[in-house]
Amino acid sequence: MATVDTDQPAILLVHGAWHGAWCWEMLIPELTALGWRVATVDLPSASSDPENTAGMYDDARVIRDSLNAIGGQVTVLAHSYGGIPATEAVADVPHVSQFIYLSAFQVDEGVSLSIQSGGQMPGGETGTLPAPEDPRSFFYADAAPEDAERAAARLVLQSVKSFGEPVTTAGWKTVPSSYIICEQDMAMPVAFQESMAIRSERVYRLSSSHSPFLSMPAELAGIITSDAGRQLS
Repeated sequence: MATVDTDQPAILLVHGAWHGAWCWEMLIPELTALGWRVATVDLPSASSDPENTAGMYDDARVIRDSLNAIGGQVTVLAHSYGGIPATEAVADVPHVSQFIYLSAFQVDEGVSLSIQSGGQMPGGETGTLPAPEDPRSFFYADAAPEDAERAAARLVLQSVKSFGEPVTTAGWKTVPSSYIICEQDMAMPVAFQESMAIRSERVYRLSSSHSPFLSMPAELAGIITSDAGRQLS
């Protein structure tokens, strides 16, 4: 078995609703080039199964298990919906050193995605939802057309249950957190991001749509690395 270099910084990437670990494919090489060990998760609430009933707590368990498998200190980067199960998960993992929200839901205890969205997203125990109409514009407006098309084709169903389960412990209260606001975001209005970002210690801005990991991965990797305070070769 290969020895893990725990002196090398590690990061866990947590995707949002309807997506999968595939969405980080353009960001991962940028991070590894800057010296990071990169891990990803596939959240069970996002699935092609129309009968899927995995919820936010199932997602949090997968995130927690992944974090516990990573040696050494680890940074968590969560995108969009992924901020909610990551918020739930990180409080129980003492070696998480930094939490970065990327146009993500940074919520308090007792709050679900459905509550935070003002009821725009449904809640319930059963059912799944398809991705929003025209995801290329909604999620990937500034990505190269071929990248947006490829990503849109890979989106899957999202369980309704994941939107309704509330956070029971807010990890950002004990783990230092930062927020990256996407200023051209069509999915998450800037004012909405700003209202959550006030809970973070540092706030950064990218002139991107909702998914800078596709449209400007090098710039995103640079912010992540700068925020970590690392001088990486």
